[in-house]
Amino acid sequence: MLISREGPTSAAPVGGALGSVERQVPAMAGRGPLSEVDYTRPLLLGYILKHLLMTDGELADIKDQLGQFAQAEGFAMGTIYTEETETTPAAFEALIAVVNRYEVTTVVIPSRLHFAALAITHDVKDTFERATGARVVIANSTP
Repeated sequence: MLISREGPTSAAPVGGALGSVERQVPAMAGRGPLSEVDYTRPLLLGYILKHLLMTDGELADIKDQLGQFAQAEGFAMGTIYTEETETTPAAFEALIAVVNRYEVTTVVIPSRLHFAALAITHDVKDTFERATGARVVIANSTP
Protein backbone atom coordinates (compact mmCIF):
# COMPACT_ATOMS: atom_id res chain seq x y z
CA MET A 1 0.00 0.00 0.00
CA LEU A 2 1.30 3.44 -0.95
CA ILE A 3 0.36 6.57 1.02
CA SER A 4 1.10 9.92 -0.55
CA ARG A 5 0.85 13.43 0.82
CA GLU A 6 0.20 16.57 -1.17
CA GLY A 7 1.47 19.53 0.82
CA PRO A 8 2.14 19.79 4.53
CA THR A 9 -1.46 19.95 5.74
CA SER A 10 -3.40 17.77 3.35
CA ALA A 11 -5.07 14.68 4.70
CA ALA A 12 -4.28 11.54 2.72
CA PRO A 13 -7.00 8.93 2.56
CA VAL A 14 -5.90 5.42 3.35
CA GLY A 15 -7.63 2.95 1.06
CA GLY A 16 -8.22 -0.74 1.40
CA ALA A 17 -10.25 -2.92 3.70
CA LEU A 18 -10.18 -0.29 6.46
CA GLY A 19 -11.99 2.28 4.37
CA SER A 20 -11.10 5.93 4.18
CA VAL A 21 -9.50 7.76 7.13
CA GLU A 22 -8.88 11.49 7.18
CA ARG A 23 -7.01 13.54 9.74
CA GLN A 24 -8.97 16.51 11.07
CA VAL A 25 -7.21 19.62 12.30
CA PRO A 26 -8.94 21.21 15.33
CA ALA A 27 -10.51 24.60 14.71
CA MET A 28 -8.79 27.71 16.03
CA ALA A 29 -12.08 29.29 17.12
CA GLY A 30 -11.95 30.72 20.63
CA ARG A 31 -8.20 30.43 21.01
CA GLY A 32 -7.48 34.07 20.29
CA PRO A 33 -4.88 35.43 17.91
CA LEU A 34 -1.54 33.71 17.63
CA SER A 35 1.15 36.10 18.77
CA GLU A 36 4.88 36.02 19.09
CA VAL A 37 6.42 36.32 22.55
CA ASP A 38 9.35 38.71 22.77
CA TYR A 39 11.92 36.70 24.72
CA THR A 40 14.22 39.72 25.02
CA ARG A 41 11.83 41.37 27.48
CA PRO A 42 11.40 40.24 31.09
CA LEU A 43 8.39 38.01 31.70
CA LEU A 44 5.39 39.52 33.47
CA LEU A 45 2.63 37.34 34.92
CA GLY A 46 -0.82 38.62 35.84
CA TYR A 47 -3.46 37.82 38.43
CA ILE A 48 -7.16 38.69 38.38
CA LEU A 49 -9.70 37.85 41.05
CA LYS A 50 -12.95 37.43 39.11
CA HIS A 51 -15.81 38.56 41.31
CA LEU A 52 -19.34 37.18 41.03
CA LEU A 53 -20.76 40.08 39.02
CA MET A 54 -17.85 40.42 36.58
CA THR A 55 -18.93 39.78 32.98
CA ASP A 56 -16.80 38.05 30.37
CA GLY A 57 -16.47 41.40 28.61
CA GLU A 58 -15.15 43.07 31.76
CA LEU A 59 -12.70 40.22 32.27
CA ALA A 60 -11.47 40.56 28.68
CA ASP A 61 -11.06 44.34 29.16
CA ILE A 62 -8.98 43.82 32.31
CA LYS A 63 -6.77 41.27 30.52
CA ASP A 64 -6.27 43.80 27.70
CA GLN A 65 -5.40 46.46 30.29
CA LEU A 66 -2.74 44.18 31.80
CA GLY A 67 -1.34 43.42 28.34
CA GLN A 68 -1.13 47.12 27.50
CA PHE A 69 0.57 47.79 30.83
CA ALA A 70 3.14 45.06 30.09
CA GLN A 71 3.90 46.50 26.67
CA ALA A 72 4.16 50.08 27.95
CA GLU A 73 6.49 49.05 30.78
CA GLY A 74 8.77 46.89 28.61
CA PHE A 75 7.60 43.43 29.68
CA ALA A 76 6.49 40.35 27.77
CA MET A 77 3.01 39.46 29.05
CA GLY A 78 2.84 35.85 30.13
CA THR A 79 -0.07 33.95 31.63
CA ILE A 80 -2.76 35.92 33.41
CA TYR A 81 -4.07 33.76 36.24
CA THR A 82 -7.80 34.22 36.75
CA GLU A 83 -9.19 33.27 40.14
CA GLU A 84 -12.73 31.92 40.01
CA THR A 85 -14.84 32.29 43.16
CA GLU A 86 -15.62 28.56 43.28
CA THR A 87 -11.97 27.49 43.23
CA THR A 88 -10.26 30.15 45.36
CA PRO A 89 -7.25 30.10 45.96
CA ALA A 90 -6.25 27.64 43.19
CA ALA A 91 -5.08 30.26 40.67
CA PHE A 92 -3.21 32.18 43.39
CA GLU A 93 -1.39 29.01 44.47
CA ALA A 94 -0.57 28.19 40.84
CA LEU A 95 0.81 31.71 40.41
CA ILE A 96 3.08 31.30 43.45
CA ALA A 97 4.34 27.96 42.15
CA VAL A 98 5.15 29.37 38.70
CA VAL A 99 6.81 32.51 40.08
CA ASN A 100 9.06 30.36 42.28
CA ARG A 101 9.74 27.72 39.62
CA TYR A 102 10.68 30.13 36.81
CA GLU A 103 12.09 32.91 38.99
CA VAL A 104 9.67 35.50 37.65
CA THR A 105 10.52 38.91 39.05
CA THR A 106 7.27 40.82 38.52
CA VAL A 107 3.52 40.17 38.77
CA VAL A 108 0.83 42.66 37.73
CA ILE A 109 -2.64 43.01 39.23
CA PRO A 110 -5.39 45.43 38.15
CA SER A 111 -5.72 46.91 41.66
CA ARG A 112 -4.86 46.02 45.25
CA LEU A 113 -8.41 44.74 45.69
CA HIS A 114 -7.55 41.67 43.62
CA PHE A 115 -5.14 40.55 46.36
CA ALA A 116 -6.96 42.12 49.32
CA ALA A 117 -10.05 39.96 48.80
CA LEU A 118 -7.96 36.81 49.38
CA ALA A 119 -7.33 37.52 53.06
CA ILE A 120 -8.81 39.81 55.65
CA THR A 121 -6.19 39.44 58.36
CA HIS A 122 -2.99 40.33 56.51
CA ASP A 123 -1.58 42.17 53.49
CA VAL A 124 -1.41 39.54 50.74
CA LYS A 125 0.73 41.75 48.49
CA ASP A 126 3.51 42.10 51.07
CA THR A 127 3.30 38.43 52.02
CA PHE A 128 3.46 37.39 48.35
CA GLU A 129 6.49 39.61 47.73
CA ARG A 130 8.32 38.23 50.77
CA ALA A 131 7.49 34.60 49.93
CA THR A 132 8.40 34.74 46.23
CA GLY A 133 10.92 37.55 45.91
CA ALA A 134 8.85 38.96 43.03
CA ARG A 135 7.47 42.47 43.19
CA VAL A 136 3.79 43.13 42.63
CA VAL A 137 2.86 46.14 40.50
CA ILE A 138 -0.56 47.73 40.10
CA ALA A 139 -1.65 48.26 36.49
CA ASN A 140 -3.86 51.29 37.11
CA SER A 141 -1.62 53.06 39.59
CA THR A 142 -0.97 56.71 38.88
CA PRO A 143 2.35 58.45 39.63
